[in-house]
Amino acid sequence: MYQHKFLGGEIIDLPLGKVVCVGRNYLEHIQELNNEVPQEPLLFIKPNTALCDLAQPINLPKGQGSCHHELEIAILIGQRLTNSDEQSTRKSILGVGLSLDLTLREVQDRLKGQGQPWERAKSFDLSCPTSTFVPISDIPIEQNIEFSMAVNGKLTQQGNSAHMMHDILSLLVEISRTFTLLPGDIVLTGTPKGVGPLTENDDLAICLSDHFSVKTKVI
Repeated sequence: MYQHKFLGGEIIDLPLGKVVCVGRNYLEHIQELNNEVPQEPLLFIKPNTALCDLAQPINLPKGQGSCHHELEIAILIGQRLTNSDEQSTRKSILGVGLSLDLTLREVQDRLKGQGQPWERAKSFDLSCPTSTFVPISDIPIEQNIEFSMAVNGKLTQQGNSAHMMHDILSLLVEISRTFTLLPGDIVLTGTPKGVGPLTENDDLAICLSDHFSVKTKVI
């Protein structure tokens, strides 16, 4: 079992699950990378070995080119979801947090150019630093959720769930039609514009507005 930590110190024992990620869910981020707008949510998976504590120093892979930050709203799943509807999906959510989808950008560009999957760029060990979670009772997901990240005191990413192309509930419903979501799984819901490279000794300040902030460092 794995202990998922919640704001206020509560700890819930759940299996350490997979991370299902949604790509290209904010139009301005699609435009900044000159990507095509997908006709349906773009999905990929990080294994549970990608998960680590956002509050701890972040280790970047060495010798593989630039590693970009992509800050995302993270949803912790508490009940099994297969071909779910919105009502069941809403009841399945335990908490809301933030994750970094660390991305080896040069590796990703090479793989995309060769028509290959992205796992080498997205799913390496410790590629998903994740925060504590806010209980779903304290953060209605159908309201606007604001979040931000500053690198060395400079605001780099600022997002709002209202700007998602596919909202959180509809994403979970769609994902459940392809991947069964299990208790302990985490869903990342896409990143807003402002992604960029991290370098050694960068100081990061990450905030889920009105709920928590996290300071950490790149090593």
